Amino acid sequence: MNHILAIDQGTTSSRAIIFDGNMKLVASAQEEFRQYYPASGLVEHAPADIWSTVAATCREAIERADIHAADIAAIGIANQRETTLIWDRKTGRAIHKAIVWQDRRTADTCARLRDEGHEGFITSATGLILDPYFSATKIAWMLDNVEGARALAEKGRLAFGTVDTYLIWRLTDGKSHVTDATNAARTMLYNIREGKWDEDICALLDIPMSLLPEVKDCAADFGMTRHDLFGREIPIFGVAGDQQAATVGQACFEPGMIKSTYGTGCFALLNTGDKFVKSESRMLSTIAYQMDGKPTYALEGSIFIAGAVVQWLRDGLKVIRHARETDALANSADREQTLYMVPAFTGLGAPYWDAECRGAIYGLTRNSGPAEFARAALQSVGYQTRDLLEAMHGDWGSHDSANILRVDGGMSANDWTMQFLADILGVPVDRPQVVETTALGAAWLAGSRAGLYPGLEEFASAWAVDRQFKPAMEEETREKLYKGWKNAVQRTLGPI
Repeated sequence: MNHILAIDQGTTSSRAIIFDGNMKLVASAQEEFRQYYPASGLVEHAPADIWSTVAATCREAIERADIHAADIAAIGIANQRETTLIWDRKTGRAIHKAIVWQDRRTADTCARLRDEGHEGFITSATGLILDPYFSATKIAWMLDNVEGARALAEKGRLAFGTVDTYLIWRLTDGKSHVTDATNAARTMLYNIREGKWDEDICALLDIPMSLLPEVKDCAADFGMTRHDLFGREIPIFGVAGDQQAATVGQACFEPGMIKSTYGTGCFALLNTGDKFVKSESRMLSTIAYQMDGKPTYALEGSIFIAGAVVQWLRDGLKVIRHARETDALANSADREQTLYMVPAFTGLGAPYWDAECRGAIYGLTRNSGPAEFARAALQSVGYQTRDLLEAMHGDWGSHDSANILRVDGGMSANDWTMQFLADILGVPVDRPQVVETTALGAAWLAGSRAGLYPGLEEFASAWAVDRQFKPAMEEETREKLYKGWKNAVQRTLGPI
């Protein structure tokens, strides 16, 4: 048994990756699934789609690797975070579609709780701000809006889970109702200082604690898969939320190290070690990973729309057919035009946290076309990343912090975007040799627990850079562009 199966369940697709005993990628499979948008600002997934695509891609990856289930030592799971599911413990059926992390339906609830003065104690316990992004108010919404749900919950019939918990439940045929500390930390119900579900927050939102899963380390025994799924039972030994898994995969194990992942959204994490750093700039304090019962904390900034802006160019505007076309388009854009695209399609995340504002484009002329739109879309990712890093450096204060950004995720393959990122930040940007860092992090967690992979220090020493993008923009130009971005954001904030 010298292989690891990593499941990377994302917002728009499910992926399965096979790594060998040397942590080399052997084979992978990916399948997109449908997004549901019942109304403006609402985003849902069908639980059956999440499960079926995971099961199918796992089998396909095993087949492509030309191995058998007997060759797999363990499974690691990385997952989209905050996305909320509730299901019946007896039937296994979800009571509602999964409410996705991007969904803003509970914005009014969060505003009311904030007005009532509850945000302070919630932030102190969880490190999070009061926002519909997180799972807690999504749970409360389901209990209040799905007929009969609250009565079943009070009887102990229902189970809540983020996507990892739901997948483990299905993989183990309902034998394991568990999660890890990183996913628990994103629910707005978990006290990351004390390492337990917070009874006061649950009481405030009227959420029965019987709904909640057991919380484990990131590398732990999460249960065994059903025999009939893959032909034998396989242990699940590693679990982390996708951004925390990427932090592990990027070997950001030292305080001050920063990684940024560019997928549907963008998520930057700054390792703060064993210290819970309270943010003064509306960053999130969270758990980067937890090993041997000891949490390592992080500051996190979340951008709702990164790679999704390219999807919008493709599916909404239909100005491109493939994401890879944006590189050439951006290069061909008119240098005399300066467009700013603020992609607040579902509000703005950190450090603004405005759920009501919507997207806008500034600087349009009669000559603006697909090339200028593509450039503005890619630049928006760089501008938003600078917003995050400036806020995190402010919170981190006098502590030493890295002057290099490690990047990963699908969008990190776009050379134009990564060069602009280095230019607008004014620091080098390192893209690793293994760009599948989310899957690699989940695989390493499982593989180290299984005894197949090396320990933390040896794993960190093996991290290697594929390409470093160095700043090439003049300081005056950099600051002028960023000032224009800040102006565009200020014009966008607030409801339409």
